[in-house]
Amino acid sequence: MALEEKTAGKVELKRELGLFSAVSIILAVMIGSGIFVSPTSAFERSGSVGFCLVVWISCGVLSLLGALAFAELSTVVPRSGAEYAYFIEAFGPLHAYAGQIPAFICSWIYVMLLRPAEVAVIILTFAEYSVEPFSGYFCNLSQDDMARLKKLIAIIALGLITYINLVSVKLYVKLQNVFTVCKVIACMVVIGGGIWWLSTGHVELLNNPFHGTTTSAGNIALAFYSGLWAYDGWTSAAVVTEEVQKPEVNIFRSTIIAVPTITVLYVSMNLMYMAALTLPEMKNAPAVAVLWADRVLPPWMGFAIPLGVALSTFGCALSVQFSVSRLCFVAGREGHVPRVFSYVHINKMTPAAAVVFQGILSLACLLLGNIIALIEFASFLMWVFYGLAMISLIIMRRTKPDAPRPYTVPIVIPWLVLGVSIFLAVLPIVHEPSIKYLFALVFILCGIVVYHVFVYKKISNTLSGECNRIKKYIKIFYIKCLCIIDIKRNLFYL
Repeated sequence: MALEEKTAGKVELKRELGLFSAVSIILAVMIGSGIFVSPTSAFERSGSVGFCLVVWISCGVLSLLGALAFAELSTVVPRSGAEYAYFIEAFGPLHAYAGQIPAFICSWIYVMLLRPAEVAVIILTFAEYSVEPFSGYFCNLSQDDMARLKKLIAIIALGLITYINLVSVKLYVKLQNVFTVCKVIACMVVIGGGIWWLSTGHVELLNNPFHGTTTSAGNIALAFYSGLWAYDGWTSAAVVTEEVQKPEVNIFRSTIIAVPTITVLYVSMNLMYMAALTLPEMKNAPAVAVLWADRVLPPWMGFAIPLGVALSTFGCALSVQFSVSRLCFVAGREGHVPRVFSYVHINKMTPAAAVVFQGILSLACLLLGNIIALIEFASFLMWVFYGLAMISLIIMRRTKPDAPRPYTVPIVIPWLVLGVSIFLAVLPIVHEPSIKYLFALVFILCGIVVYHVFVYKKISNTLSGECNRIKKYIKIFYIKCLCIIDIKRNLFYL
């Protein structure tokens, strides 16, 4: 049944996410496996411990500014979908054809490729670290058998998160809150262990903290790129606006709580890593946090970090799928994907079709094997969308001056985030030209073709009409057959 108003006896998504849950979903998406597995790039590019910490703090501040701009946008456009919904409101009225293209391409990239691929990669990381504490039991398995075992675990985990998101928003909220608390505890284990390590006099790696700081503008840019990539996910609460209680206040509050919390955790954890490990050790480690734990934590706590990574990745995949299924749901409501994805389950009150569709896409990505390239060739487009969201805010300051705004950010903030977005979208292409960016362009052009044929020209409606006409003919044929059978039966009795 399609989304409709309760007062008319129809079905709609429920507002199940309170302030704590809104904070939880931001933390869940922002804290994935990266801070535990490979937080090395910013350190390598910055050249020194001190400047690396400056980069992580600055990236946290920039992320907070972007998140605050999205919080204002969520009050002007109080609908789920984040950037997608903002593009429709800002650009849609400007031109009947071109105004819809940014929103469609946003849904095309996120729904059809980027988020399903991300979920697949995160789930594979979960499988890797869920097996780690029990590796001694699988020492007799060959590498191929171990790879099959991990893929099987990943498939089961993907089925489980899809089931959770399909069955109940309340179940998702309860589990996600638990996983978020667990992953914050895992971060605190690293911070607490690092404080103990420093208190015992291991401070030699922190002496002269700015020694070796890079003077290369390119390396500085790449250090910031790495840091801001790690902070990605600050739009998560805005994506699910229609399920947040009192979104006009809780999205802002969740942003103010979650992003600074992440900044403190990230800066502190990087400090603890760099206090115990040299840069070459961090670069060569398959998982920085595991190597750090082997050196700093007592042996009986060796399971803590792999367990923390497993819980963190599972919770992250759960929330990423939850968010993108809502984007798919909103895109279905706008007619940018098949309408069936805008349907809400009449009993479970979840966008069931959208959740199942995302589960299938993630499974396809998972079975493809090496899908890192899929994410790399499309991920730089996220910053294009963030930049367009800032343009949307600037436009709607003029076109919607009377829209409810419980708070507004200084206009310099969207301009600043727009500049950062342009920089981060262009930087990978300039620094490392690759054919994968040509693939991204081709994928966007394919999206425009799909938009023109199936959305703007509404060929799908024509096909639907033809299908209805065929059904009508089949029905007439069926009725005629019944009449003939009935006539023959009557003749037989006569």
